[in-house]
Amino acid sequence: MKNQKFGRIIMTSSAAGIYGNFGQANYSAAKLGLVGLSNTLALEGAKYNVRCNAIAPTAGSRLTETVMPQDLVDALKPEYVAPLVLWLCHESCQENGSLFEVGAGWIGKLRWERTLGSIIRQKNRPMTPEAVRDEWAKICDFDNATKPQTIQESTGTLYEVLSNIDTGKGISMNPTSQKSSSGIDPALAIGQKLPTSVYSYTHIQPILYALGVGMSTKDPDHLKFLFESSDEFSCLPSFGVILSQAAFMGGGLSSVPGLNIDFTRVLHGEQYLEIYKPIPTSGEMHSEGTVADILDKGSGAVLLLDVKTYCGKELICYNQFSVFVVGAGGFGGKRSSPKAKETANPPNRPPDAVLSDITTVDQAALYRLSGDWNPLHIDPSFAALGGFKRPILHGLCTFGFSARHVLKQFANNDVTKFKAIKVRFAKPVIPGQTLLTEMWKEGNRIYLQTKVKETGEIAIAGAYVDLISTVSNVPSKDVVQGTELQSELVFEEISRRIKDVGNELVKKVNAVFHWEITKDGNTAAQWTIDLKNAGGEVYRGKVRGRADTTFTLSDQDFMDLVLGKINPQKAFFAGKLKVKGNIMLSQKLEMILKDYAKL
Repeated sequence: MKNQKFGRIIMTSSAAGIYGNFGQANYSAAKLGLVGLSNTLALEGAKYNVRCNAIAPTAGSRLTETVMPQDLVDALKPEYVAPLVLWLCHESCQENGSLFEVGAGWIGKLRWERTLGSIIRQKNRPMTPEAVRDEWAKICDFDNATKPQTIQESTGTLYEVLSNIDTGKGISMNPTSQKSSSGIDPALAIGQKLPTSVYSYTHIQPILYALGVGMSTKDPDHLKFLFESSDEFSCLPSFGVILSQAAFMGGGLSSVPGLNIDFTRVLHGEQYLEIYKPIPTSGEMHSEGTVADILDKGSGAVLLLDVKTYCGKELICYNQFSVFVVGAGGFGGKRSSPKAKETANPPNRPPDAVLSDITTVDQAALYRLSGDWNPLHIDPSFAALGGFKRPILHGLCTFGFSARHVLKQFANNDVTKFKAIKVRFAKPVIPGQTLLTEMWKEGNRIYLQTKVKETGEIAIAGAYVDLISTVSNVPSKDVVQGTELQSELVFEEISRRIKDVGNELVKKVNAVFHWEITKDGNTAAQWTIDLKNAGGEVYRGKVRGRADTTFTLSDQDFMDLVLGKINPQKAFFAGKLKVKGNIMLSQKLEMILKDYAKL
């Protein structure tokens, strides 16, 4: 079934296994064992399109005709069970991991139900049977009962138990502020502001973060993110999530009216980050969070949390955290929102670029130093409570790997080109696995998905990065305004002509050229021809990042050079053309000026 990527398995259990039956201990044990086997096969087969379900039929047969009246045997024909089995076997049926009772033409689906229970143990005190006795009514009270569907949901309550015992808190057994059993009242919660959070940091935190998302001194391009004395020392753009996450990770959501939810069942579903200014390498940031919207997904609720982060009064970045609250749906809310930052699927073609990185076995241990202290990412016993064989990597760590892959591939690690990123967290990653980021360039948008190389599973899906527009007509502050330059027409023509052959030129040239065009002895314009990154680009203004070669000459001398009226070498020795940086690369300019600059 795995090989053919299709399969349907039906286990035949029995009511004797579900409810027990006098005198049938061995039979009941075996029949309920089939339900457990079915549930596990359902989980293991899901990614191969193999579905597994169990039925508990009541049917007349040779086994039951000696203990049932003939009329009842006739009413419980196997023909009244077979249609359910056939439907569960059909390729259109996606039911998985379920249990059905069936007989006499009736079909019903079973599920587990659990009381809210009560915490008996207290910190630094023995747990006694007398305490169990005293709490027995609460332990057995099915008011506001939950219906766990996975082992993660089942064990999720234990996270809260352990946390509350350590802090001396209890669990509210019968919440009264909610308007539905989900614990969510959108009318109260939407629009509520979270307490303002403050994040103060030095150069150490950006460096720790860069190491946490896999940067290394073995790559010279990474030094600007790892060495505080580097001339270009910068924060990775994705560090913006670290500035903002304190807005709700510190318990801010618990103060919001209308959100009476189990925070052990909160999962990070999607993330959007937009950068307005390059993030300072140190400082004090203030983040203001708002519950932007709440969606009802049936099996759970989605909270859209908007967080704006300021340095003083200057807006640095905006985050939208999309979190899924398991089991909190069903309150009658809407399923979608115009406020949600939508994901986007990649083009239907092979990726334009693929970068890979091997995470270390200590990747999660290192990343958590940036502020996400959830023991799920380091404590094996805690991870086991969540149904994982070992601790998993933070989703935002994988997010950081993906973001810097795009930054390197399409922006030459120039943080000023990074505008925004949106991702959906699809599958967990185990520290030590290899991340493959597949990227597609469409204009200024880079579509991407990140896979786990060892399993082929997609860890980050529906993702994209928006880069700053590759054409800018905003002149530098250092440039004289109001001048009409002949060279402007040439650069615009070069920009237009290399659009279709940019990738080819990048392979041939692999250099960034910056031009200082003067008039009357003053700088009148600055232009950059980038034939090193992505598909090549031409833009007006200061170079983003570092130029390989910088040319300075007057507007008229530039035109004479392009039109072939003066020789570049003679212009250089005559002092009309000044060159800084890698002079040898200037030889590659001939093809650009000859083939792509003619008017």
